[in-house]
Amino acid sequence: MVEEEKKKKSVDKASLELIDKACADEVNLAFDRAESMKPCPIGAVGSCCKNCGMGPCRVPLPKGKEETPEDKKKRRGICGATAETIAARNFVRMIAGGSAAHSDHGRGVAELFIAAAKGEAPGYQIRDEQKLLALALEWGVEISDRSNSDIAVEIGEIALAEFGRQEGELLFIKRAPLKRQEIWRQQGVVPRGIDREVVEIMHRTHMGVDQDYENLIQQGTRTALADGWGGSMLATELQDILFGTPAPVLSEVNLGVLKEDEVNIIIHGHEPLLSEMIVAVAREPEMIKLAESKGAKGINLAGICCTANEILMRHGVPLAGTFLQQELALVTGAVDAMVVDVQCIMESLPDIAQCYHTKIITTSPKAKMKGAVHIEFNEHDAVNGAREVVKSAIENFPNRGKNIRIPQEKHDLIAGFSHETINYLLGGLFRASYRPLNDNIINGRIRGVAGVVGCNNARWEHNQAHVAMVKELIKNDVLVLQTGCSAMASAMAGLMVPEAAAKYAGKGLAEVCETVGIPPVLHMGSCVDNSRILIAATAVVKDGGLGDDISDLPVAGAAPEWMSEKAISIGQYFIASGVYTIFGVTWPTEGSKEVTDYLFKDMEQMYGGMWAFETDPIKAAHLMIEHIDKKRKALGIDKARERVLYDMEMRRELDKV
Repeated sequence: MVEEEKKKKSVDKASLELIDKACADEVNLAFDRAESMKPCPIGAVGSCCKNCGMGPCRVPLPKGKEETPEDKKKRRGICGATAETIAARNFVRMIAGGSAAHSDHGRGVAELFIAAAKGEAPGYQIRDEQKLLALALEWGVEISDRSNSDIAVEIGEIALAEFGRQEGELLFIKRAPLKRQEIWRQQGVVPRGIDREVVEIMHRTHMGVDQDYENLIQQGTRTALADGWGGSMLATELQDILFGTPAPVLSEVNLGVLKEDEVNIIIHGHEPLLSEMIVAVAREPEMIKLAESKGAKGINLAGICCTANEILMRHGVPLAGTFLQQELALVTGAVDAMVVDVQCIMESLPDIAQCYHTKIITTSPKAKMKGAVHIEFNEHDAVNGAREVVKSAIENFPNRGKNIRIPQEKHDLIAGFSHETINYLLGGLFRASYRPLNDNIINGRIRGVAGVVGCNNARWEHNQAHVAMVKELIKNDVLVLQTGCSAMASAMAGLMVPEAAAKYAGKGLAEVCETVGIPPVLHMGSCVDNSRILIAATAVVKDGGLGDDISDLPVAGAAPEWMSEKAISIGQYFIASGVYTIFGVTWPTEGSKEVTDYLFKDMEQMYGGMWAFETDPIKAAHLMIEHIDKKRKALGIDKARERVLYDMEMRRELDKV
């Protein structure tokens, strides 16, 4: 493989090293499949409908000329569906898929939460009592002299009821700024129930039902909000109460965290329910003794994708890598077991594992694979299930061959920046507040805030867009909040340690970071934890001085290497919450100018947020900066203000106001 070809696949040295090894081992990777399998140019832009047995119907734009009214009349499916209807249906079905994935995760957490509160799930317990009681007060759950267990059961049952709610409004909608709530009510997009909104999209996009693209996208917006302010937020809140609210933790990232002399277990997926138990079991003395009896010096846990982010934030378990590094982890030849649950798991894993010695272990009844061992997760017996998984990995350790290569690449990172942690770091224990952040945005040291999130995409150079965009943003004094694989990419580039502020950030942002002691890029968790960013944005609004709605804030969002339906749902709920959001790589409605214009222009008039698309990460970063500057100007904080040092007499005058 020539050097130029390798450069196109990843900016990460560890990944390039193992891509080279896979080639020598004759192992086919996602990178290779992306190279040999070109995307369908019609389906990629949303111009193909396969929602009934008469299709698929393809309605591509005319080549080499501008579309005429006559061309437009001909661009119809067999049932008469227009290009606009087809593009909108495809787009909102992606929202339904993404919302269902996040929200089903939330449902599983709620079910475990109730079982743990009732004492029916040994090994689990309420770890954040303060957050439990705060949520009880928010939802009107009586506290008085009731036990935490009784309170938790009621909270869990209320949370579970949100999925099947048929009318009214989701409870967490009331967390949004009042102005934002009114916008949603005026637009008719307040979610009634999480499951109901997903089902309604599937009904409306069935052949012969909803054939108005604006009406379809309205339901897509309501479903996305049911994700961000519903299922995802429930998952985050209940996980924090059950497993502990994240606080800053030092760890490491990249494939170099694997160890040649220890049993390596990789935990991969998106639900931390079983992985919490695996972390506990792997530290049991009898398990370590068993590993030593097999010739290993210990047990080494590492994570991939968002389960990784969950156990990183709460236990400091190192990150092995992102979505596109899951196959590469097996290529090291050093992974004794890869334990997977749901979402973003490649079906190629068992085939690649056969080339080495790794056991692929599936744990969810919703996600099985041919060629994998299935050890089903049961919340009522999670400890024993975790022990079976860990023992299976230990027993496999002696089967390692000699074809082992673990890259040396790994980097330090600090993760665990929950909303509560940021609040504390900025204001202290007794004056926890976003006021210092607001003040530094107002005085211009911090230009604005950007959320950069999302996946990797095999059709783009791995990690390149994430790293390039984030570096450009912090260089221009934009504080960056990250989740998911995007956060891992920045960590691999050395951007998630406090020292990165002096090296990469602009003067103003660096000054703030050095004063507070934080990195210029904050790791906020997994992809369901994008709800933490919504809560943080709302807290900034409530603290005052930067408008009365999220859409007034100098903030922007991006997913420069997105690939999953979850990303589309996340983007839509951020836009509906008032955030300008830009995606890279590809855009799924380019086959319809009307639908694309509606998303890229009309949405801003309706919600104060809108979509944008730009494949160049540097150009995309500057589009975000332009938007941030526009919001600063609207707030009247675009010009530098003279700093005034107040003496005691001047402070007394302020107190009288």
